Amino acid sequence: MNLNMISRVVVVGAFGVVLAGCNVSKFRTGWQPPPELLTSPTAPARIDAAKIGADINVVNAQEVDLVEALLTYRAQYHRTLQQLRDYYKAHGYDMKQKWADYELEGLKSVKAFRYLLEAEIPGEQLKPTETITAADQLYEEARALMRRGGYGAPGLYREDLMVQAAQMLRSLIEQYPSSDKIDDTAFLLGEIHKEYLKNQEMLAVKWYERCWTWNPDTPHPARYRAAVVYDFRLRDRARALELYRAVVADERTEWLDRQFARRRVQELTSATTTAGQ
Repeated sequence: MNLNMISRVVVVGAFGVVLAGCNVSKFRTGWQPPPELLTSPTAPARIDAAKIGADINVVNAQEVDLVEALLTYRAQYHRTLQQLRDYYKAHGYDMKQKWADYELEGLKSVKAFRYLLEAEIPGEQLKPTETITAADQLYEEARALMRRGGYGAPGLYREDLMVQAAQMLRSLIEQYPSSDKIDDTAFLLGEIHKEYLKNQEMLAVKWYERCWTWNPDTPHPARYRAAVVYDFRLRDRARALELYRAVVADERTEWLDRQFARRRVQELTSATTTAGQ
């Protein structure tokens, strides 16, 4: 097994990147992360539920326990690895410092999940109300990274760059929730999860939905893309039909998309009628 494979196994099997941290502790009475974790400069980034409207519906308490433990140890792992790298650097252990740097760099290419769906996706209440220069810059950097990762050119696809781009886009929404780029950002996150990351169709449609709920006048074909995913990948034909009808009713939709949506409305409606006879 080569060094690259070893690093990937360690990264995926261990914990992932610190930015995937999420505050789920308030949903379990009495649980608190270790104090040193919260005071560390590398403590996990946390979503402010009041700020972005996150609404976690707890269904299974055991799942929440496990997610809490994962997020805590994931952050501790990242922090300890940084401390080990700094130790090697301070004491002149060049080779081992390079190993630690390599492992830290590998974390950037791992999509670290938050596992509770509502924790993955911010709430509907956000509004793109202001131009924020830092958010615009982060958005353009993420788009550039997506292009390098093969967006629009499947033959050039690089999963590690797409994961990094997704992390940057998530950071944009978390740091600048009132930016006028959040609906554009949500659309790009839908694109990444739909086309470039495996088994993440549910995350894709949720991001598409945030695109148009945050900005009902968004120029992006978010409803159409979500309808196709619901239709052909998630097999939720009822939701797909609802969205196809919305696409047909929207005169701003591109002609080809409206034509396809109109045909699918007819086919799905006919199939429903036949099944009910």
